[in-house]
Amino acid sequence: MGLSRPHKVGNGVSARWVSLFCIASFFLGVLVVNRLLGVPDPEKIDEEASSLEKRQLRALHPNVNCEKKEAADRAGDILFQVSQTHDVIMALDKTISSLEVQLAAARASKADNGEGSPVVTKTGSEPLKERQKVFFVMGIMTAFSSRKRRESIRETWMPQGDELKKLETEKGIIMRFVIGHSATPGGVLDRAIDAEDEKHKDFLRLNHIEGYHELSSKTQIYFAAAVTKWDADFYIKVDDDVHINLGMVGSTLARHRSKPRTYIGCMKSGPVLANKGVRYHEPEYWKFGEEGNKYFRHATGQIYAISKDLATYISVHRHILHRYANEDVSLGSWFIGLDVEHIDERSLCCGTPPECEWKAQAGNPCAASFDWSCSGICKSVERMEEVHQRCGEGDEAIWHTSF
Repeated sequence: MGLSRPHKVGNGVSARWVSLFCIASFFLGVLVVNRLLGVPDPEKIDEEASSLEKRQLRALHPNVNCEKKEAADRAGDILFQVSQTHDVIMALDKTISSLEVQLAAARASKADNGEGSPVVTKTGSEPLKERQKVFFVMGIMTAFSSRKRRESIRETWMPQGDELKKLETEKGIIMRFVIGHSATPGGVLDRAIDAEDEKHKDFLRLNHIEGYHELSSKTQIYFAAAVTKWDADFYIKVDDDVHINLGMVGSTLARHRSKPRTYIGCMKSGPVLANKGVRYHEPEYWKFGEEGNKYFRHATGQIYAISKDLATYISVHRHILHRYANEDVSLGSWFIGLDVEHIDERSLCCGTPPECEWKAQAGNPCAASFDWSCSGICKSVERMEEVHQRCGEGDEAIWHTSF
């Protein structure tokens, strides 16, 4: 009967169209799935990009790693060179400091014949052309009226005659009583010192007028004179009523031999005494601040030591260094503005028996002994022998001590 019509499903859509739609949907699904499966992970993209970038950098800069290694090596070399440079600078600083000291000493030595020389020279005596190199110079401050004190020292801790010369040649230790001249040069007092010096050969005569209120000036001139005559590692000032153990003094100083600008003694900081009529009165008390203030740190005056460059500094600048009433305060003031190491050495300020005796029995003899109440050994002429016997290190100790 004619062509048959396509079969329709319940909703009126033919089966052919349904088949075509299913096939199309299948291919569309395959296409979509393939695209989804082909999308890379973002983290993988970053890693691949980074890896690619590194490969490109290596390709463009093949020496980057080598340069980093070389940079690290150079940094290590720089640190090593900085360390070496620091050592060289320190060595140069010491050399320059030494040269400055030698130059200043040469100037002081040249001035030995000129006006204002710190040393009294005898008529016809030849000037010292070259300074003797020694370990330390000990200047024992004394006065015209102190002959008995000097004798008590000569009979106890200070070698005499050939032993004094041997001490200089073998140990490099110079010991001299330090004194100036009277207000009338050439008078009875000066002739008495000349005769004593002729006998013992143990004086250093200064171009200085003796007087109790001139101790600061005397101390200043002493250091200038000592630097002029001897090239020492240390210069010591000691009073003539103090007991000394030379071996212990040498051992103490030897520990600080390599240090520049050292100031060694019993450091203190006492009150500034403003009232007139009291001992150690300071007329210039107002310079130290309000009433009741204390002095700056300084070594007590019975004994102290300074290194060569500090003694040279005093020698070169002695004409402009201010002198206070008390010589130990004056010395401390000269170093206030300098790079100085203050060494508080308590073995230099032991008491007399029984204190120093206890320490000697314990095998630790004192380097110096005196009584604080007397600013020296009380009645030193009568007691020096006793202190020496009970607190001394032994007369042979100095010869068996290595510095």
